[in-house]
Amino acid sequence: MSESAGKLGFNATWSMAVGGMIGGGIFSTLGVVIAIAGAWAWLSFAAAGCIALCAGYSYVKLAEYYGEGGGAFTFLRKNHAPQFAGSLSWVLIVGYVLTNAVYAFTFGQYLAHVVDLGPWFARTAAIAIIALFVGLNLRGAGEAGGVEVFLVWFKLIVLVGLAGWGLAAWNPPLLSQGVPEAGIGAALFGAASVFMAYEGFQLLTYDYDDIASPNQTLARAVLSAIVIVTGVYILVALGTAMLIGADQVVEHKEIALAVAGREALGTAGLVIVTVAAAFSTGSAINSTLFATARLAHEVASNGELPAAFDHTNRAGVPDRAVLGLGAFAAVLAVVGTLSMLVEAASLAFLFTFAVVCALACARRTGSRWVTGLGALLATAATVALIVRLARNEPLALAFLGVLVALAMFARPVLLRHVKTEQP
Repeated sequence: MSESAGKLGFNATWSMAVGGMIGGGIFSTLGVVIAIAGAWAWLSFAAAGCIALCAGYSYVKLAEYYGEGGGAFTFLRKNHAPQFAGSLSWVLIVGYVLTNAVYAFTFGQYLAHVVDLGPWFARTAAIAIIALFVGLNLRGAGEAGGVEVFLVWFKLIVLVGLAGWGLAAWNPPLLSQGVPEAGIGAALFGAASVFMAYEGFQLLTYDYDDIASPNQTLARAVLSAIVIVTGVYILVALGTAMLIGADQVVEHKEIALAVAGREALGTAGLVIVTVAAAFSTGSAINSTLFATARLAHEVASNGELPAAFDHTNRAGVPDRAVLGLGAFAAVLAVVGTLSMLVEAASLAFLFTFAVVCALACARRTGSRWVTGLGALLATAATVALIVRLARNEPLALAFLGVLVALAMFARPVLLRHVKTEQP
């Protein structure tokens, strides 16, 4: 079948994979990773890309093995681990909520910067953009359309052009200018901290049935998209730092690429990058909210979330899930800091991807060298990020710790209580 027959072909699938990752990732995370890894930030993106590539391989091989998508929740249930699947789904859903909070936070910061208004405007804009896409999703208009292909190429052109401008000057000392000296080992902590910049590819596993020849298309699209995105991130990390200096990237980490755009092309560059950031974060909020609400609906329909999340409106949309997830993300976007949100989301996804890689390795789907390596790397990065959060973001680690405790231990009791309270 082809795209004309109502299925997603390679081009659309690849564009959605790239868009899901770039969505707001590099616009949000560059300053965070340079603050951690300094001149080795590019290596952080390369290392995170390797983990993502192994995880992407594991996802597509598991989808091929089971003959359906659905991500970690479905794969674990198919492997006769429904309780663990339910627990992990809670962690994964919060990871998506944190990611949407990052996107909304970033949208607000870029918009406030270009119109030269204060922090209040940035927070208000973050709430407004989530409210907009909550409304669109409730009307059943949340699915990605053909415009995604255009937006992806627009973002790629802007990012590669900006990186090329900085690389043309080729000034390596600027990669470490004004930031604490970091050894190559810091690249692992940097990779773990910004891993959320890669998570978007696995949203495609939820669209398995909508992809033409999914066993062939999904693998080619996802794996090539991860390679391309990793290359773009490395170029942007090098080019932006060489354009404005590592110290300026860290100082303006919420809007670093806008500052670089202004340095390259003045006001025109500032506006172009801001438009790209707005489109990127907006479309990422939309697609992530759409996919997460449907994941929550599926989890609830299997009895692993309160039944309220199983409710749908006349448009067939899981309305209570959309409203709840959107409200949660809006609150986090207002009260959280960029580093806290990025690193907490990264930890949730690293843990999930380590589980998926380990499952793929255990089921012998594809090469065990790749899936096993993915499980080891993701686990190592998870441990590294826990250590970093304990030192620098204890509140974020405590928040996730409470979530994991609820998911693993209190969840069954809570669900039984909810069921007994129902008439």
